[in-house]
Amino acid sequence: MVHLNWIDPHQDESLPDYALRLSEKIDTSEPFALVGLSFGGMLATEIAKRTSPVQTVLISSIPLSAHLPKYFRAAAAIRLHKVIPIGFVKMMARSKRIFTRETGEHKKLLWQIINDSDTRFIRWAMNAILTWKNEVLPSPLMQIHGTRDEVLPQRLTTPTHVIQKAGHLLVMTESKKVNNLLAEMVRN
Repeated sequence: MVHLNWIDPHQDESLPDYALRLSEKIDTSEPFALVGLSFGGMLATEIAKRTSPVQTVLISSIPLSAHLPKYFRAAAAIRLHKVIPIGFVKMMARSKRIFTRETGEHKKLLWQIINDSDTRFIRWAMNAILTWKNEVLPSPLMQIHGTRDEVLPQRLTTPTHVIQKAGHLLVMTESKKVNNLLAEMVRN
């Protein structure tokens, strides 16, 4: 397994252009699969359009921009992502942890991730997601999604595998189920 680390985005770089630069680190001379979580799944979708993976796996993510919630499109239309302070976004993400069913250990980890997140990258990613246009479904596709995903609601997309009562953080809360599905994919 090769983990692709985030790279610094260029000013006003689109999600497809960023994905293309990120894909330069993939050895395409041998068969490979792409796995992306949340925003990483959108990037995997774009990379799959330019490479030939034997499988694209999206976890808590969406393959088509039409699957974004309407409130994402509304935020894009009024350019909310350009004016809202990133400090406020981080504060809201941390505050939300108080009301979730995550374990104390998971909450602590998520707080740390939120605190350590690069403000410039968050601003760019918000714009990249809200301006993303994709109508091409990766093939073959394995899409794992929770029925209680509050960020990218399951009802707006068509996952191949659904985990009941799991939210956006199902890789943490339902890791055994996710690992079993991934192991099944590798065996086939």
